[in-house]
Amino acid sequence: MPDTHTEALPAIAEIERVVQSYLDGLHEGDAEKLAAAFHPCAHLYSAPAGQLTDLPRAAWLEMVQSRPSPKSLGLAREDRILAIDLNGEEAACVKVSCCIPPRWFTDYLLLLKTGEGWRIVAKSFRTELREA
Repeated sequence: MPDTHTEALPAIAEIERVVQSYLDGLHEGDAEKLAAAFHPCAHLYSAPAGQLTDLPRAAWLEMVQSRPSPKSLGLAREDRILAIDLNGEEAACVKVSCCIPPRWFTDYLLLLKTGEGWRIVAKSFRTELREA
């Protein structure tokens, strides 16, 4: 019987690379890294105060480019992958924690393996305000 855990290791490593590019891009304010991690059709979703927001990837990348990066502001980097749930060979959900103080985020990244490799196709997130 094949060892499915061992067979999943290359996919997990590829997913981790995509997510690390996402986290690097967030901290550095690098829209090119972020664009490479997200599929062009991707959307970002949140529900502050119970109101659903739907932000297309292109609009989000413009926002990233228009603000100072956490790195340029000298903000400490506190991000990490909390969990990876791989389903089969083409779908995964990754939970990450990251921050742009005073905002702390819990992100749920949905990834699919396309002809171009693993890409984030949707991000659902929650924001918490914290004092420094």
